[in-house]
Amino acid sequence: MRFVVIGAGAIGGLVGGRLAHHGHDVMLVARGAHHDAIRDHGLLIRSPEGEVRVPAPVVADVDAAGIGEGDVVLLAVKGQDTPTILDSLAAAPRSTPIVCLQNGVDNERQALRRFERVYAVPVMCPAAHLEPGVVEVSSAPIAGIFDIGRYPTGVDDVAEAFAAALSSSGFSSEARPDVMRFKWAKLLMNLANALEAACGQIDQRTGLAAAARAEGREVMEAAGIDRARSAEETARRGDLVKILPIDGATRSGGSTWQSIARGTGRVEVDQLNGEIVLLGRLHGVPTPVNAMLQQVGNELALSGAPPGSMTEAELEARLQS
Repeated sequence: MRFVVIGAGAIGGLVGGRLAHHGHDVMLVARGAHHDAIRDHGLLIRSPEGEVRVPAPVVADVDAAGIGEGDVVLLAVKGQDTPTILDSLAAAPRSTPIVCLQNGVDNERQALRRFERVYAVPVMCPAAHLEPGVVEVSSAPIAGIFDIGRYPTGVDDVAEAFAAALSSSGFSSEARPDVMRFKWAKLLMNLANALEAACGQIDQRTGLAAAARAEGREVMEAAGIDRARSAEETARRGDLVKILPIDGATRSGGSTWQSIARGTGRVEVDQLNGEIVLLGRLHGVPTPVNAMLQQVGNELALSGAPPGSMTEAELEARLQS
């Protein structure tokens, strides 16, 4: 089984790099300077336990990976890039397993239109990618939790094999048939991503973060969506993910914060807050906080403003205007 990692950034680079370091067959797909750095020097993985340089094979595009029978595709791009990547996989066998290591809940649905076997993974991992050829993970000794299940439900041999490979590579991973319940719960957590990108460090329990999640819970109830509850998440997570400093420095920010910091020009707020806005419109539930955060996230990406350039008070004022 060869793992082809499309999008070797924070999550894809970490998972692919760790799998390769522990003897699994891996091919990374990366772009631009990140691809060149991995090609020339290997992938540097930094953690609280130190650093390791992994000489993982890397190509610059999907076609060069030569995806065929026996390959498993790990889709690790941001949600806004999923349609383009699925287009690039047109020549791959329809039976190719597609594993979505992504935030949001729509990537799997898009993939299932084109591929027979699609898998969902709720990502619980404090990883970062801010410079070419380097990924960081701020948890040790377990780097993160990557449970996997067939989409929309079920477990099979691919899910079991992937969970075993991850468990042998420094992660915690279980195959579970109800994995989408945990992806919906993870979506609630991600609703504060845009707020963190706009304002920097925030109190996740109060203010706009709490309001965004309250809207999320309300629309999920209205839509009849089952999600894992806090007690279930706490029981699964336990103390496995421990945020620790790397070389004395604390983690800067989450995935949306990193996209703004790297100046990518695009963020996945349409797939996060926008999912709640969509459900609200479909089911007649107002979602003003998520709509505002969706707009602010896109504005930050387009303007090139740095993360943390706004205050929560400024955002609250926008709700009143």
